[in-house]
Amino acid sequence: MKLDEIKEIAKKHNIKIGKLKKAELIRAIQQAEQNDDCFETGRANDCGQAACLWREDCN
Repeated sequence: MKLDEIKEIAKKHNIKIGKLKKAELIRAIQQAEQNDDCFETGRANDCGQAACLWREDCN
């Protein structure tokens, strides 16, 4: 997903974007949605979230 799309999702959750990097921004969105903030934490293979919106970009 492109950064502009991620920023739009963040705005819908009233997240201040500031100088957050992509991974930090996605984790903030995950927290706002009350999901495990696991994006790019090395848990992609065992997080159990196969339908995650961020799955394609996650490591």
